[in-house]
Amino acid sequence: MPVVAEFRKRNVFRVGAAYLVAAWLIVQVAETLFPLFGFGDAPARIVVILLAIGFVPALVLAWAFRITPDGLRRESEIDAPLSAQAGKRLDRMIMVVLALALSVFAVDRFVLDPQREADSRAELASRLEEARLRGRTEALIESYGDRSIAVLPFANMSDDPGNEYFADGVAEEVLNLLARIPGLRVISRSSAFSYKGKDVRLDQVANELRVAYVLEGSVRKSGDTVRITAQLIDARADAHVWSETFDRRLDDIFAIQEEIAAVVTERLRPSLVGNAPRPRLTDPDAYAQFLEARALARLGGADDYTRAEALLNQVIAADPEYVDAWDALAGIYVNQAGKGLKPADEGFRQAVDAARRALAIEPDYGPAHARLGWVALLHEHDLALAARHYQSALQRAPNSMRIIGDSTSVLRALGRSDDCVRVDEFVVSRDPVNPVSHFNLGVCYLSAGRYAEAIATLRTSLRLGPNRVGGQYQLGVAELLSGNPSAALESFDREPLAVLKLIGQAMALHALGDDASADRLQHELITQFERDAAYNIAYVLAYRGQVDAAFEWLQRAAAYGDPGLADIIAEPLFANLHRDPRWPAFLESVGRAPSQLQEISFEVNLPRA
Repeated sequence: MPVVAEFRKRNVFRVGAAYLVAAWLIVQVAETLFPLFGFGDAPARIVVILLAIGFVPALVLAWAFRITPDGLRRESEIDAPLSAQAGKRLDRMIMVVLALALSVFAVDRFVLDPQREADSRAELASRLEEARLRGRTEALIESYGDRSIAVLPFANMSDDPGNEYFADGVAEEVLNLLARIPGLRVISRSSAFSYKGKDVRLDQVANELRVAYVLEGSVRKSGDTVRITAQLIDARADAHVWSETFDRRLDDIFAIQEEIAAVVTERLRPSLVGNAPRPRLTDPDAYAQFLEARALARLGGADDYTRAEALLNQVIAADPEYVDAWDALAGIYVNQAGKGLKPADEGFRQAVDAARRALAIEPDYGPAHARLGWVALLHEHDLALAARHYQSALQRAPNSMRIIGDSTSVLRALGRSDDCVRVDEFVVSRDPVNPVSHFNLGVCYLSAGRYAEAIATLRTSLRLGPNRVGGQYQLGVAELLSGNPSAALESFDREPLAVLKLIGQAMALHALGDDASADRLQHELITQFERDAAYNIAYVLAYRGQVDAAFEWLQRAAAYGDPGLADIIAEPLFANLHRDPRWPAFLESVGRAPSQLQEISFEVNLPRA
């Protein structure tokens, strides 16, 4: 056939074959690389369409032109047929491109595709788990029905912007009063105050926090006079239930707070029991200083703690019987010791002294028992004493979300991961947009071996608080233990705290088979953090199967009084040590043997709707 012969003469078939093979290679590369850069399917489709459109023009150009030693020439200008050597060069080029395409296809199909499928399955499982967790939390929320309220931060209407701490403090004190009402679901401060300074509608706030009522207001303070405006809103009907303005002297601030709490109690009376609780009284000026000190302490800097401590000492000088001030002072000492801002022994001793002063004034003051329990757990390493203090705290302040949330540290230390999950799920229902609450719940899921739930919950925590220290690390541990070391390494790489990043990277690289790099990072970890992370180094060694070295570092951790040992029973990374005969002996030496833990009685009874 003359036409077919002419096509062969002009090399159209070879060009067509080369084009198709090259196009296939380009498509394979695009499908492999585009997802890595977060592109969807649209760019890949555009590439395929453009290549399809270019096929016919490529054949036309092959018919009309030929590449010669003198450059690109029109076919009509060339008399000589295509040489055999030139044809072989084109054939070799086609074979090279085909080999490249097959290599890319093989890598994509047998290396990258299984990982993408694993990631896709993990992502689907995570989303399903998030939906299931939301459903469980919503069921807990719905059990309270209409008995739910969020107290938003009161606006500072004073001429002095520095009085903002006072407006926030008044709102928080009202929140604390309402939280003591049995059967009322009150959103915790951290979630309610997360809307501070944001331009959001009240119905949006109510929907996100899943509450029936919202209490908002404003405070104007001038000298010893104060004007407080408060309004209670039915979020479902977007209707004002009650509003009032109080023009009083500063001496009446406690009466105002009590009256606001009484009004809320009365409005919700059909579904509540008991009367509105009464605030603790003190000197009005001392109270203002107390609110300022509490606001400073929350900033968490060294100077902030120092200024807050000075203010609280002034408060105590004016009113030595004000237990809230003693408790706040104990909290400052605990934080200073925990952050290395003062020697641990000194800081924790001062915290114990302050908490005991509070209990000497009011023996049934729950928060002071909780402070003593925290010190007993993390500094004195006396789990039985910590459990007794927290049990006393829970009995005396059964609705305190701070105490309920902190009690999970005792449950984890006792190895009761399921109870830890139960309590932290309740905390999340009261504190739904607080990344710390979701973080703590994720850690409980991790201890319980519920890795899919841990991954889903920790991702929620990171969505709410992307810069949360330890968030990426705990997510990486959950991914590592669920069998996805590549995803774990990515999470560890994003962890902001250097020591946790090193810990995670060493374990993930070991799991990926790169022991040389894991050894290098492990050496770096030991060199830089030998004393501060002895407990963590022990579980890195345990995870990597270096059992003898792991026990050596556990002994060091015990000698250093490493607070991490409080969680040794709940730490899944020690799994490789559990069958070793040295494991029970070590647990007994640190008071964590099963028989020792069984002797410790501790129950967390959650408030009921």
